[in-house]
Amino acid sequence: MCDSLLVTHPFHPLRGQRLAVLFERRYADGRLYVCEGGPSGTIGVPEDATDRAPAPASTPLTTEVLAGLVELVAAISGLDG
Repeated sequence: MCDSLLVTHPFHPLRGQRLAVLFERRYADGRLYVCEGGPSGTIGVPEDATDRAPAPASTPLTTEVLAGLVELVAAISGLDG
């Protein structure tokens, strides 16, 4: 595989380095990329620590958003009973 990724997590020891991806594993909560780690050997890097992480939500989680969610859940719960 000729693919690579950039380690972006601010506290990862390989931050800012581009690593060759050997293979990936998919899990329910994301992916783990197994990469060539140079002197470290092979290293597993979670997707959220790379440039492949999903983009953050376009709308921040605010009290107004949570209040709307509470109203929605209450409305749906009212339909059941």
